[in-house]
Amino acid sequence: MRVAAFQRFPVFDDPARVGESVLRDLTWADRNDVDLALFPESYFQGHSYNRPLIERRAASLDSPPVRELLNSLTGVRATAILGLFERRGDMIFNSAMVIQSGRFAGIYAKAFPIEDGCSPGTQYPVWNQGKWKFGINICNDMNYPEAAQQLTRQGANLICAPINNMLRPKKAEMFRLRSVDSLQASARWTGCWVVTADVAGQGNDGWFSYGCTVVIRPDGTIANRTRELVEDVAVFDLPVPSVELPG
Repeated sequence: MRVAAFQRFPVFDDPARVGESVLRDLTWADRNDVDLALFPESYFQGHSYNRPLIERRAASLDSPPVRELLNSLTGVRATAILGLFERRGDMIFNSAMVIQSGRFAGIYAKAFPIEDGCSPGTQYPVWNQGKWKFGINICNDMNYPEAAQQLTRQGANLICAPINNMLRPKKAEMFRLRSVDSLQASARWTGCWVVTADVAGQGNDGWFSYGCTVVIRPDGTIANRTRELVEDVAVFDLPVPSVELPG
């Protein structure tokens, strides 16, 4: 299975522009025989820790911006994982949609959110992609072993992690290496492949991200990684799993 992790500059409050970018990237993915494409955390509306901003940005899955996005992707073959702030009634979640040919194929809500006003998710769905079974952990979830364990107990051998390391400069420097070390440790103790997609470059109010978009083998070694501070994509052909998953 060929995976592609897209590292992108952050976009704020412009879902239509993000939709155009995602369609362009997934069209490229189809031309390059990509099976599974991953985008950063909350990429659809732009990430924030600020409650009023999050409340304003959050969208339900049947909202016009989400419907327009799905409609634009009906001709796409690659499965896509796209992060967004999701509204469900009176609750808001930091979620990631799984999209297949313009069809909503499921969602994961961040179990350990640190964004003000976001509720924790309680479900850990997994999806089959060919001979692979993947689940999702979002950013801070990777610091909690129980989140990954919920996936491995269901037979997942691939963890997809949308992340957003847009931070104050001092913290960005601190997590420049720490994030990679943590992800490598997670791959080793779970025995799973780990793929992340991060934002990079300049954000608002002096915040920025180096970008931590990587493909990590189960032994913790890095199979591929994007360049820092630029838009880039990490592509890798995952080997056929030793045990074929049930359908």
